[in-house]
Amino acid sequence: MISAKNLLTCLLLFQSLFNFAQEIALTFDDAPRSDGGLYTGLKRSEILIKKLEQYNVPQVAFFANSGKLDAVGELRLKMYGQAGHIIANHSHTHPHIHDVGVENFIDDIKEAHQALNQFPGFRPWFRFPFLEEGRDENTRDQIRSALDDMGYINGYVTVDNYDYYLEFLYQQALKENKKINYDLLQELYIEHLWESIQFYQKIALKTLGRSPKHVLLLHENDLAALFLDDLISFLRGEGWLIISPEEAYKDPIAQHIPKVLMNGQGRVAAIAKEKGMAGKDLVQKSEDEQYLKDYFIKKKVFR
Repeated sequence: MISAKNLLTCLLLFQSLFNFAQEIALTFDDAPRSDGGLYTGLKRSEILIKKLEQYNVPQVAFFANSGKLDAVGELRLKMYGQAGHIIANHSHTHPHIHDVGVENFIDDIKEAHQALNQFPGFRPWFRFPFLEEGRDENTRDQIRSALDDMGYINGYVTVDNYDYYLEFLYQQALKENKKINYDLLQELYIEHLWESIQFYQKIALKTLGRSPKHVLLLHENDLAALFLDDLISFLRGEGWLIISPEEAYKDPIAQHIPKVLMNGQGRVAAIAKEKGMAGKDLVQKSEDEQYLKDYFIKKKVFR
């Protein structure tokens, strides 16, 4: 018979493993993005679907801008949905709230809903463009109330990063016919995302005392199509379990609506801010365009 002391040790070990479980969901913003310098939009979608299937990731989420829905864009969203992935709302025109005003912003969400809810795999999840939820409490709360009335949940992220700017640098290099070191590009892409995950994981452990079910922000771009398989393999090699976004949004932080205006770094950072953590400590150094540009120059990724 196991002793009380050994039983307690086992329970503490189990609790420790539970608290520090490393789970993450993959989500892609701005679908369906237009043709890139490497892939057409259709080819990119085909590659993403194929790699997700090959690497046994049955479900990710694509947060879509309905203003991009030409015939090919509609086909691509149908392909994602039919492959078992989630289609969610990322607005119609991807506006800044402060540029269009609250009423127009809410109307933009509703317009996207009417266009997107026809697709297989649609979920009433809304991800704020730029992760910006409003610069004052009245704006923030009006939009939150409108989303509640529509039956929407906030499609938050927990891991913010600047993968979109890495894509910009890559597309610029293609346009300028520069020689591209793809091995180094892959290394730096994974490095940036991994540093971002570790950064927000540390904040979560400090603030929550556990590892939440994370939600990684990615964009539906050429770099994602190029390196998604490498990213999946890397994360699993580091002991992370890739879960569905639906599972991720069952985490208790989905019900914790932070009463702060700093929401642009994701849900974990917002909760940390609410608990008194300084804003400067919630943004990692590589979430900076000039930093990344200089780093790529230093590493000689493009020549």
